[in-house]
Amino acid sequence: MVSKKEATMNSKLRKYLTIAALGLAGGSIYFLPYIKFVFYDAQIASMGITNVQSGILMTMYTVVNMILYIPGGILADKLSAKKSLIISLVATSLLAYLYAFTMKNFVLSMIIYLGLSLSTAFVFWSSLMKAIRLVGTEEEQGFLYGVYYACNGLTNSLTNAFALKFFNTAGGNLETGFFRAVVSGGSVAVLAAVMLAVLMKDGKGAEDTSSAQSDDDKFKFADVGKVLKNPVVWIASFVIFCGDGIYTSVSYFNPYLTEVIGITPSDSSFISVIRMGLLLLAPVGGLLADKVFKSTCKWLTTAFAIVALLFVSVMLLPSTLNPAVASVYTLIPSAVAMMLYGVIFSVMSEAGIPRALTGTAIGIASIIGYAPDSLYSLIFGGMLDKFGGQGYNYIFTFLIISCVIGGVLAQAVRRLGLRGAEKKEA
Repeated sequence: MVSKKEATMNSKLRKYLTIAALGLAGGSIYFLPYIKFVFYDAQIASMGITNVQSGILMTMYTVVNMILYIPGGILADKLSAKKSLIISLVATSLLAYLYAFTMKNFVLSMIIYLGLSLSTAFVFWSSLMKAIRLVGTEEEQGFLYGVYYACNGLTNSLTNAFALKFFNTAGGNLETGFFRAVVSGGSVAVLAAVMLAVLMKDGKGAEDTSSAQSDDDKFKFADVGKVLKNPVVWIASFVIFCGDGIYTSVSYFNPYLTEVIGITPSDSSFISVIRMGLLLLAPVGGLLADKVFKSTCKWLTTAFAIVALLFVSVMLLPSTLNPAVASVYTLIPSAVAMMLYGVIFSVMSEAGIPRALTGTAIGIASIIGYAPDSLYSLIFGGMLDKFGGQGYNYIFTFLIISCVIGGVLAQAVRRLGLRGAEKKEA
C-alpha cells in the first residue's frame, strides 16, 4: 500500500515530468516553421526558391498565427488541453513528413505552412500555456513557468542538434541532408505527444471536478466579452509585450559586440550561444517570484528595474575596456532578461484571470505580447541603418524606457488584481 508521503512524492514527480513533456512539446513543434533559422541555405537550395519566397512562407505563417490566437484561445478554454496538444503535435509531424516529400512544390509548401499555423498556433499555444498553469497551484506559477521555459529552450536546442546530426549524414548533399533533417526533427513532436498521453491528466483543470463546471464547458461568446472588457487583461498583455521585447532584443548584443566592441564574428557567435543558454536560468526567476517576492508582478518590477540599470551601464562602458570583459559583461543583462521572460505569462494568475478563461486571455495577450518579434526588428534595423554604431545607444535607450513602462504596468496589474480579489471576498 502506497503511503501518503510516497503518493505526494509521486504526484510531484509526475508534475515536473509533465512540465518537462510540455517543454518538449513547445520546443519541438516549432522546428519546421522556424527551420530557416538553422537550415536557411539548405532550405532554399532544396526547395529551389528565392530569398523573397522564403520570406513569404514565414510572413504568411506569422500573420495567420496572429489571426488565429484569439479564436484558438476561446476553443482552448472549451476543449481538453491534453487532447488539443496531442492532436496538434501529431498533425505537425504529419505536415513535416508531407513537406519533406513535396518541398519542391512551392504552392503546396505554402498550403503546408498555413496548416502549420493551424497545428502550432490555433489551439496549441493557448492550450500549452493553460496546461502549464493547471499543472500546479497558484502559489507556484512563477517557478513552473520558469521550469517550462528552461525545458523549452533545452529541448529546442536538442531538437535542432538531432536534426543537424542527420543533416550531416548526407556527406555534404544539401537536398538529402535537408530531407533527413526535416523528417528527423519533425518526428520529435510525436515523442512529445506520447509523453503527454502518458503523463498529462485529462480535462481542463481542477475546476472540472465541480458539477457546476459542466455548464461552462459549452461554447459561449460571453466568455470573450468578459475577457475583452477586463482592463487587467490588456495591461497584463502589455507587460508581456515589454518582457518579450527585452528578451527578443538581447540578440542585438551580437552585432553590438562586433561593430562597437570589436570582437570577431566567431567570438560574438560563441557569446550568443552562451546567451541563449541562459534561458536555463528561467526557473531561478520563478523561484524569486514565488519564494522571495511572493508575487510575479513584484519580481517583474524589480527585474525590469535591474535590466534598465544594466542597459545604462552598458552605454557607459569605457572604450578602453578589454573586449573580452565587455563581452562577458553583456551576459549579465541577458541573464536577468531570461529570468524575467520565463515568468511573464504567470502574470495572468496574479491578474485574477479565472482559470476557465486562461486560454482566451492568453490568445489576446499573445497578439499584443509577441508583437516585438516583428516590430522591434524593423525599428532597430532602421536605427542601425541611419545612425550606425551610435544606433545601439538609441536601441538601449528605447529598451530602458520599455523597462520603465513594463515595471509600472506590472505594479498596476498587481494592484488591480488585489482590488478584484478584495471585491470577490466582499
